[in-house]
Amino acid sequence: MSPKVRLLMAAGFAALLMAGCVSQEEYLRIQTEADLSNRNLTALQAEATALREQLDVLAAGKKELEAQRDDLDARLAAKTGELQEMDKTLRELRFRAAELEGDTQMLKESIALLKRSREEEVRTVSKTYEELLGEMKTEIEQGQIAITELQGKLTVDVVDKILFDSGQAEVKPEGLKVLKRVVEILKGVEDKTVRVEGHTDNVPISGSLAKRYPTNWELSAARAINVARYLQKEGLDPVLLSAAAFGEYQPVADNDTPEGRAKNRRIAIILLPKE
Repeated sequence: MSPKVRLLMAAGFAALLMAGCVSQEEYLRIQTEADLSNRNLTALQAEATALREQLDVLAAGKKELEAQRDDLDARLAAKTGELQEMDKTLRELRFRAAELEGDTQMLKESIALLKRSREEEVRTVSKTYEELLGEMKTEIEQGQIAITELQGKLTVDVVDKILFDSGQAEVKPEGLKVLKRVVEILKGVEDKTVRVEGHTDNVPISGSLAKRYPTNWELSAARAINVARYLQKEGLDPVLLSAAAFGEYQPVADNDTPEGRAKNRRIAIILLPKE
């Protein structure tokens, strides 16, 4: 209650009291009740103010919580999208892993098959190698033939003096007899190719012979082809035969000595796996 109201009430009560309408005790009672009501009103006003402040705090908290909720919803939506993308990637990876497992199994089987095939080829070449060693023992001991085997590749090197006269490409009769013994063994070999290589020393061709064979290339080629033709004549499948000329460019010995040049002048008959 405001001081002005309180003053007016006091004046009114005083007037009543003077008029003899209200006793002093009644006046004091009413005054006491008025003061109490005034205090209660003040307390209620303070409580209302506190409640309004709490309401403002709660409203601000609600607004903050709503903002946090919206942020969480947005983050949850983003994570949900990420999870869906990860699930998709995982399915693709599992599918790819299954494919790779199948490919790996096929590769293992292919490797095992190739290994068995390789082992069979090596056994075949080794058997042929042993047969040639036994058949050509005399020529090997005399240094006229060299037979080597390496990783499924069998090479028979025949020095040129067994097969050819000097500067000639036609195989002489004694050479044909040697080749015939070789070809009889090669006939029993299956799934292999036979390459005939012509090799020479590094001495240039001169004189009238140069008109027919300008370089060692031509001479080595003619010799390789003539040997290949003879192998065909004796029964080797021409589909599996080939001839190559290397001239002086793949020596097996030093060309600075007569002995080295003699080793370089050769025909190589090479047994290879069929492609």
